[in-house]
Amino acid sequence: MMALILGLIIFMGVHSVRIVSDDFRTRQIERIGKSTWRGMYAALSLVGFVLIVVGYGTARSAPQVVWIPPLWTAHVAMLLTIPAFILVVSSFVPGTRIRNKLGHPMVLGIKVWAFAHLLANGMLADILLFGTFLVWSIAAYASGRRRDRKAGTVYTVGPVYRDVIAVVAGLVAWLVFAMWLHVLLIGVSPIRVAVAGG
Repeated sequence: MMALILGLIIFMGVHSVRIVSDDFRTRQIERIGKSTWRGMYAALSLVGFVLIVVGYGTARSAPQVVWIPPLWTAHVAMLLTIPAFILVVSSFVPGTRIRNKLGHPMVLGIKVWAFAHLLANGMLADILLFGTFLVWSIAAYASGRRRDRKAGTVYTVGPVYRDVIAVVAGLVAWLVFAMWLHVLLIGVSPIRVAVAGG
């Protein structure tokens, strides 16, 4: 559990610098250079991520149950992860109406993903992991929107087919992850859990 907690502190700490003090981030980039800053950012993020993966895996082998989610939460989680995937994918497709309206669809997608998993999982490690990501994403989204308003940022809108690409690619990514990758990486089939819950 300590590895999970330490990993969350490192990973979220790095990703929260801009939320807490955007001016500090700007000064550091000017002082050490963008490449060095990005290198340090990536290295610390990787260390934090590895600790999260190892810590969460270890915690799942000796689960500490805080509460037992109702069976219907598995179905809700499955449904919520669909827009979560679409939002994340849309952040990589330039000129979407999704980005124009929401500003930071990836962070919003993480928020929905974290809420869905927090709803459907009751181990202490789940609450720590998904609860931390949920709180961070709420703060990060609010911070990003404030920066946009302050800077007068307007996200350009391209042809509607870009939104179609984002939606279709998001659905395909969700399907691949739900049917294969979740089992491969996490060891649990969300589809089987949802079916069993039904």
